[in-house]
This record gives sequence, C-alpha cells and structure tokens, in this order.
Amino acid sequence: MENSFVSAQNDSQAARRFKCAACFKQFKKKTFLVEHMERAGHSLHDPRCGSCNKYCRCLDALREHLLGPLAKRDCAKQFAERGCSLCLSFFGSHDALASHYTSCHLAPSPSQTLVRHFESSLDLNKDISNKRGHSDNGQDNFTFENWALTSGNPQGAVALDCVMVGGGQDGSLDLCARVCVVDECDNVLLLTYVQPQLPITDYRFNITGVQPEDLVDAMPLKIVAEAVETILYNGPKYWTNRKYAKLLVGHSLYFDLKCLGIDYPSHLCRDTAHYPPLLKTSNACNKLQYLTKTYLGYQIQDGAAHHPYEDAAAAMRLYRRMKMAVHQCTSEKRELFASRRKKDLENLSPEALLEISNPRFQCWCLDS
Repeated sequence: MENSFVSAQNDSQAARRFKCAACFKQFKKKTFLVEHMERAGHSLHDPRCGSCNKYCRCLDALREHLLGPLAKRDCAKQFAERGCSLCLSFFGSHDALASHYTSCHLAPSPSQTLVRHFESSLDLNKDISNKRGHSDNGQDNFTFENWALTSGNPQGAVALDCVMVGGGQDGSLDLCARVCVVDECDNVLLLTYVQPQLPITDYRFNITGVQPEDLVDAMPLKIVAEAVETILYNGPKYWTNRKYAKLLVGHSLYFDLKCLGIDYPSHLCRDTAHYPPLLKTSNACNKLQYLTKTYLGYQIQDGAAHHPYEDAAAAMRLYRRMKMAVHQCTSEKRELFASRRKKDLENLSPEALLEISNPRFQCWCLDS
C-alpha cells in the first residue's frame, strides 16, 4: 500500500514537470522553462528530427541523434527505413525517398579540363588588355565601371574562393595567388591568377597547385580586387545605390576578403564555416571537404591540389541547400520574449514559447 502511494506520488511529480518543446529537457517549474527558453536560443529554424520532432543545435547533432552510437532506437529505425542520409529528412514511402535521393545527391563540379576551358575563355588579363589603356609612364588607368561581370540576378548571391601562397621569411604569410567567383548556377564570373604585392617564399604547391610560371603574366592584386568588388556591388565600389549589392558566399570568408583587401558588410556574408547548423557539436568549424561529402554527396580535394572553382561551387551548393530548407514557421507575426512580461510567458504552452523564442542565428531560408 505504501509502495503504491509512493509510486503515485512520483507519477504526480513527473506529470507536473514542464518539458521544453525543442530539446525535451524537463523542469520542475514553469519559470525555469521560460528562463531556459530565453537562454537557449531555440527556434523553429533549428534542425529537427522527423520522427520524434526534437530540435538539435546543428546537423551533426541531429546526425548523432539518428545514426550515432547512442542514437534513439525508434528514431534510428524509422530513419533507416525512410530517411535521407544527406539532408536527414524523413519521407512517407520508399518511392518518395528514392525520388528525393536522386536530386539530393549532387554530382561533382565540372572536371579540371572544363574549368581550364572556363579559365581561358574568361581570361581577365586578355579582357582588360582589350579595354584598358596604358599611360606613358606605364601606370594602369583602367576602371571597371562599364565592365559587366555580374550574374543574371542583380540581387542574387555569388561565391568567392581564393588560393593562398606563402610570403614572409618563414612562408606563413598568406598571399592571394588565385581567385574564383561563381554565381548561383555555378557559372564562372571570374577565374584568374593574381600577382601578390609581396615576394613569394613558399608556393605550397601540394595544396595550391600554383607554379612560378603561372604568375608571370598574372594580374596585379589591386586590379583583381577591383573586379571582385565590381561583381559584388553590381558596379563601382563607391556606387551610392548599395541596395543591389549581392550576398557573398564562401568558406572562411574572413581570410579570402583579408588577402584581397576587401571590407564587405558582414550582414551580406554567408559563411559555411560559421553557419550554426553546419558547425560541429563542439561549435568548432567543419572543413569544406567534410561538409561537401556529408551534405552534398560527393568528394572534393581528393588527394589533389585545391582548385578555387571547385571550392567556390561547393560553398555555393551548400548555401543553396541551407537556403531551401523547409521549416515549420508560422506566418503570423508574434511578439517576442523581450516584449512580453514574465507572467504572460508562463501562461503560454511550451510549443508557443518555442514559436516566439529569440533565434540564436539568422536562418538562410529567410534569404528567399
């Protein structure tokens, strides 16, 4: 009799616990749940398990939840039957999964032969030589105001990747030696070698594939940086109408922009190395090679030198995949946590708290 009473009391206490609708943590008081939601930054844009509806902080955490050594048994079983191993989505039937997997599993970017064709057809050096003049003292007087290298969509996105060689006494100083810019359809907008402003002490050939002869007739860094800015701003850098500036996609964009000497607005940058859903469970950055293999389904940098087109195309494809993610977001405008009193928040259900919680990042699906 006493054991039955204790068991009933424990069940009553468990029933009074308040469960987070995102991470499923339980709290004894509703106040603690509200404080948890304020701190955690859960949102409907976080990766979600299609079986139990649990939200995870990143895709790697969701992958561990479904496929890891401590995966939830029911979720893992359903995922094995009707889940996509790339985007981690669930589907209603094997036919729907097979149809989706064909489009989700991407083919590698064009071969090196095709890229070389792009490079020769878009030779920046030849293009400028036909349009620029040289003053008597050999100074460059060409500007890019009328040089159109923009994609079809003036408000779209472009991806940037730079190949760096080494400078300085020990070769540890990053110097830009090659640049590639692609649009949202993987079309090459700019692909050229760059002549660094400082002497090169380490070509890092195993990684870059750059030889000294490649840079003999390369364009000066200043001219290439101006070309990149022309693409980004759809015109001259100091054009007053900045509303048509493009979104800039890349992996570790800080280093690419730094080596080019470009200061681009952070709110227009989309960095696959620092996008929260693409981070490791430890919040460290994943390598582009891992992200491409895991979420696009093909291998890059496979024992060969890095090619800027291959890396730029992979970053753009990752961006497009994250941008196309479908989230259960309501179109109804709701007041967020900051504008509500604590007592009002405590009267809301856990699901309603999740809907109005302050997200910890700006989801790329909002770029659509």
